[in-house]
Amino acid sequence: MSNDSSDERLPDWVTWRPRPFPDANLLLLPGRRPALVDSGFTGHAAETAAWAHAHAGRIALVVNTHWHSDHVGGNALLRARGAGIAASTPDADAVARRDPGCCGAEYLDQPVAPYTVDEPLHDGQVLRLGDADWQVVSTPGHTPGHLSLWQPEERLLAVGDALSDYDVGWVNLALDGPGAAATALASLHRLAALGSRVLLPAHGPVPADPAAAFATALRRARRLVDDPAGAVWYGARRIFAFALMIRGGVAAAEAEPYLHARAWLTDSARLLGRTPEALAAELVDSMLRSGAVVLRDGRLYASAEHRPVTAESLRVPFPRAWPSA
Repeated sequence: MSNDSSDERLPDWVTWRPRPFPDANLLLLPGRRPALVDSGFTGHAAETAAWAHAHAGRIALVVNTHWHSDHVGGNALLRARGAGIAASTPDADAVARRDPGCCGAEYLDQPVAPYTVDEPLHDGQVLRLGDADWQVVSTPGHTPGHLSLWQPEERLLAVGDALSDYDVGWVNLALDGPGAAATALASLHRLAALGSRVLLPAHGPVPADPAAAFATALRRARRLVDDPAGAVWYGARRIFAFALMIRGGVAAAEAEPYLHARAWLTDSARLLGRTPEALAAELVDSMLRSGAVVLRDGRLYASAEHRPVTAESLRVPFPRAWPSA
């Protein structure tokens, strides 16, 4: 995958970098107020910062579409180098309180280096990013604080994890309530109504046809509403695959004990009417059978494209141990 995209649909003041998991894609907007949308995984923070500075000089602002680990992992380093951090007001408030649930980091077992939000964002707010004005669009669902960014003159839409060419964001029915999938679907309808010319997702390529991408995403999101058990399974598979990616796989004998200790697995089991032990065994087996997980030399690995992360880079405190804001 190339470092930078030269998609002819993008204006020359947009720099787009697609990246495989565990990082989100990067949207860089150089100019009078150089800005970066999302900052990738903490294990690749130094690389993210070096790339952003090489292409834009200083970074004045990092805007997070939401607070999952693959979107906020470079925040701490970029802020230490002079960037402000902007995020939705719900995320900003929780981060300021050092809420133990910040970023879902401990719940999902996905490390995030401590950071502080300098600019809380609300729906409809206009932000100068680079040399253009972008509108904040509240799009809860994948997380309650998820937001998207709309540039009306060029009809560019940065959608975070609301959708991509191949899926929609998973929803957490245990933490966010049984209506989370319907909330995500409503957000997709709102985004589709904007009539975007170019969609910029946080994962995967820029869709060739935004209207077709939305049509597919709306069907997929509707299924999550209609099939709550399926929505729980979808989230569990995504979370476990991510765990395998950032840990360089897990010994096959340790996979189920690892899952038994995870809060998200316990919640998923409760929603599905299973014991955590039964769900862990079924999750591993189903992902092996589908090919989402592969077994090599006694270790389980995620089969999706991803980049390695050093074990040392994962040793950051969970939010309950973050220093005061």
